[in-house]
Amino acid sequence: MYPEIEPYDQGMLDVGDGHRVYWEVSGNPEGKPAVVVHGGPGSGSTPGKRRYFDPAVYRIVQFDQRNCGRSTPHASEPVVDLSANTTDHLLRDMEQLREHLGVEKWLVFGGSWGSALSVTYALRHPHRVSEMIITAVATGRHSEIEWLIRGFGALAPEAYERFLAGVPDPGEDVSAAYHRLLMDPDPAVHRKAAEDWCAWEDAIATVPPGRDVEHEPWEPRFQLAFARLVTHYFSNRCWLPDDELAREGHVLKDIPGVIVHGQLDLSALAGNPWVLHSCWPGSELVVVEKGTHGTGTREAIIAAADRFAAP
Repeated sequence: MYPEIEPYDQGMLDVGDGHRVYWEVSGNPEGKPAVVVHGGPGSGSTPGKRRYFDPAVYRIVQFDQRNCGRSTPHASEPVVDLSANTTDHLLRDMEQLREHLGVEKWLVFGGSWGSALSVTYALRHPHRVSEMIITAVATGRHSEIEWLIRGFGALAPEAYERFLAGVPDPGEDVSAAYHRLLMDPDPAVHRKAAEDWCAWEDAIATVPPGRDVEHEPWEPRFQLAFARLVTHYFSNRCWLPDDELAREGHVLKDIPGVIVHGQLDLSALAGNPWVLHSCWPGSELVVVEKGTHGTGTREAIIAAADRFAAP
């Protein structure tokens, strides 16, 4: 990865609805613009993601999506209104930020939920995207969400039983049930729901067994915001038409792009990148042997960014 660098510019963008979105820019102020779209929903931007890009070549834009990271209001607040946080809101925020920074077109890089948001942004604003790099592929199809809250349970049955035990009626939509608990004003209720949801996130991350997925313990504020936002999006199926990619993928034909996916990424099945690749004319698919969700794919991502850095 490229060396650690600090942002040379940052700020809070008023995007309306009472929301202020944190943004920062690093690298070369005169360089090729690239925007990093983080996952989650609700994970927030991280310094490590800018290290995929050559700072001498790229002007690297990062931002925290609504209600997470350093954006305000934060989803961990005791009472918070998430009604003005939908996929359409996030797409408009990206366009406001692009205009605010004076960017005509930018390379769009997204992983996991960030890949679904990036692809949707490109479908709706193709003339604003110079290239795309997509990894840990999610496309926002409803079957992908069902896999994470239902289908994956067969691979981690003990953890899944504990996950279902956290909701009153596991027969209903699990994400919607958890979201109600997470939005309960009683701290004892919403904290337990956040712990239970994130325990399932950890269980998903450790399949197959033996994966090195050590991370710092969930910080309570981050944990609550993350769980609230994920369930907010999942229970609304991300406000995405299930067939949008299939119907509109042809508009991506003039956007060069690389899809990087781990062969063993069980939280985003290998079928996801194949669907995206088949709907995106001219895209390149790189399947990394033994790669998983967010691990083992670094070299392929950097290689793609280096290739697109050339004039």
